[in-house]
Amino acid sequence: MEISSTDLGLAARVQQLTKVYGTGAGTVRALDGVSVGIRRGEFTAIMGPSGSGKSTLMHIMAGLDAPTAGRTWIGDTDITGLSDLELTILRRRRVGFVFQAFNLVPTLDALGNIMLPFDLDGRRPTTLERARIDGLVETLGLTSRLAHRPHELSGGQQQRVAIARALATSPDLVFADEPTGNLDSRSGREVLGLLAAASRDHGQSIAMVTHDPVAASHADRVLFLGDGRIVADKPRQSAEEISAYMLAAELGAGAPAVSS
Repeated sequence: MEISSTDLGLAARVQQLTKVYGTGAGTVRALDGVSVGIRRGEFTAIMGPSGSGKSTLMHIMAGLDAPTAGRTWIGDTDITGLSDLELTILRRRRVGFVFQAFNLVPTLDALGNIMLPFDLDGRRPTTLERARIDGLVETLGLTSRLAHRPHELSGGQQQRVAIARALATSPDLVFADEPTGNLDSRSGREVLGLLAAASRDHGQSIAMVTHDPVAASHADRVLFLGDGRIVADKPRQSAEEISAYMLAAELGAGAPAVSS
């Protein structure tokens, strides 16, 4: 009997995922038989050194890249064989994105950027969705900034707009790619707190790629990748525990015991 993502309580999952770039002597195996799921309502950090495959894993899980082998689901939808158009529609309606570079449309004000997923989908928010957006705007402290364009906002404010846009449609899953990479430490902490609250208070499933142990310490779960494979799957860790694990792994000394 086929086991579904719903049965497993997963917002997304991959099975025996492999991604190979190049051919011959130049072949790079970015992912090597990875099987893992992102749990519903949980904030998951995906960590690993440069070249470990963490960004490749996120891009394939989000339908932004195709695997060489293996299967990928968002919820119970097997996205592995979907066409580009089908993937575009699915991402628009069921996936949110928060990027390091914010990726706001410079000609739109903050509200226009927040409403962009609805405009792209050719519809207006329902009454319930509009109430949700109003709540997000208030929670994120953007009420007085809605008429401002991105260049009139601080980095932290731009990232808050990006978070509101990502959460506006109440997607199954939000992918965050180094969301604090361009922020000062204070704004970064605020953004991480907002992502954690979205998971804790609103049941959003968050998957965040990061190299920063402090950022990862805000997550409920930390996945460590190395050489294209998942080498550890830990519950919430302190920044110090994460740093110690990463250092030991990079030194090749074997990871120290990490509390669970």
